[in-house]
Amino acid sequence: MQQRRYTQSLERLKSAGLRPTKQRLALAKLLFDQGDRHVTAEQLHAEADGARVVVSLATIYNTLHQFTRSGLLREVVVEQGRSYFDTNTTEHHHFFNASTGELVDIPSSPILVDNLPSPPAGTRIARIDVVVRLSEA
Repeated sequence: MQQRRYTQSLERLKSAGLRPTKQRLALAKLLFDQGDRHVTAEQLHAEADGARVVVSLATIYNTLHQFTRSGLLREVVVEQGRSYFDTNTTEHHHFFNASTGELVDIPSSPILVDNLPSPPAGTRIARIDVVVRLSEA
């Protein structure tokens, strides 16, 4: 019965080339079983505590970065030292409300980024991330 609970997480980790450790499986289940969402390391740590998953905050950070490097997550830096991890890895942009800390998806189609400078020699533009910062009216 326990194995079935983690089947989707197990397959997701294997397809990303990650070894399915107990902690990675538990964190993947917490991250991905709720649909698309944005989560900070601290939020995930609190969820893990609530689910009785024993894991340090440092391990949470390491795992989130491993998941990002393997393509399972997308990191959205909203301020220096403040990142959210997005389970939706498709091309899209974000609204960020600094007052509430809420990060909301914007579909990529309505935003046009034009007149970009040429990238430095030997590089290419891999992706453009737009974060529209909101304030209270």
